[in-house]
Amino acid sequence: MADIKPYTIAVDDQQLKDLSIRLSLAKFPDELDEAGWDMGAPLADVKRLTKYWQESYDWRKAEEEMNKLPHFVTNIQCDGFESLAIHFIHVRSKVKGAIPLLFLHGWPGHFQEVTKILKPLTEGGDGVKTPAFDVVAPSLPNFGFSQGTKKRGFALEQYAETVNKLMLKLGYKEYVTQGGDWGCHISRALAHLYPEYCKATHLNMDSAYQPEFLKNPILALQHAVTPYNKREKHGVDRSRWFEEEGRGYNLEQSTKPQTLGYGLADSPVACLAWIYEKLHDWTDAYPWTDDEVCTWVSIYWFSTAGPAASVRIYYETIHNVDGRKDKIDRHKIRSWTPGVKLGFSHFPMDLSVLPSTWVRTLGNVVYEKEHDSGGHFAAWERPDDIVTDVREMFGKGGGAFGVVTGATGYAA
Repeated sequence: MADIKPYTIAVDDQQLKDLSIRLSLAKFPDELDEAGWDMGAPLADVKRLTKYWQESYDWRKAEEEMNKLPHFVTNIQCDGFESLAIHFIHVRSKVKGAIPLLFLHGWPGHFQEVTKILKPLTEGGDGVKTPAFDVVAPSLPNFGFSQGTKKRGFALEQYAETVNKLMLKLGYKEYVTQGGDWGCHISRALAHLYPEYCKATHLNMDSAYQPEFLKNPILALQHAVTPYNKREKHGVDRSRWFEEEGRGYNLEQSTKPQTLGYGLADSPVACLAWIYEKLHDWTDAYPWTDDEVCTWVSIYWFSTAGPAASVRIYYETIHNVDGRKDKIDRHKIRSWTPGVKLGFSHFPMDLSVLPSTWVRTLGNVVYEKEHDSGGHFAAWERPDDIVTDVREMFGKGGGAFGVVTGATGYAA
């Protein structure tokens, strides 16, 4: 369509100068003797990254690399809200009949997470032995290089409405999704709100309730009599760690995002430390390079709406500021959705690692795969696993094969 335009990431020189000045003036806190990651991002690490970010990191090089991909922007308007310019990557496979796949990131992730799985899904699938995909990877509203709203109440319904309208605008009347974190929750919202368009979702995060005998008698019985396997036993400990030691950020972002926003918007070191802690704690010993960390955080620092905008999704999800009926909240997205097929890739160092019987309360689960390693940012940490799992789920013999009308992923 005419208003879908090519987009080039181009941060203004003045923004780079401003960042350098702010980094040079950073004032660091002290640190207790023998403090470790249990107390948050270590002082030595944050000082090293701050120095590297200011003196050695090359944003222009990272920018050039990102701009090798086809970026676009288009206006999307949700009902009752202003029109927003939405940034996205869009790569079409050469295979006629490729499966339209919507990649959805979360916080503190962004569109760049798709880059390691993009080429294998769009070019690696030959449409003969392996399925091919068209991939769309937007910056969610309030994230990355998409605009942010100025109105309260922009919640899961609006994020789902935005990406659904984007897919329809691109000509995809039916599609599938892949995501973790908020990408998981938005996929669940799509399943509730737009099952005629969103036909299946592949998720790399577990988010569900324990099955109840009144709602899920068979699953509840299975859960009661079946011993946990190794993954599920480990998952109890990992999930407990997150609830007891890792959820502080969530409580703050869900209740007082504006207060936190002053630090995120004014101090690049605060933004760095806040995000870097999650990159460390939420991954499975992933060997982050300083360049990776600086690019990751820079996308937040240079984001169109600013880094503070990204955390408001937490508040809007748990608060019903406009009194809407049937709000898509965290309870709703953990309820059954008929008609939309589900697949799960389970990674042991994710934040919530749940038994299989729990995720099967969400809908028709047609695919599950357990992995021995990997964490929250699976598409970045374990891209080969995500590619393999998506191909298995949607390929011939997979539980979601042929779910998109006229687009099986294989050449006719």
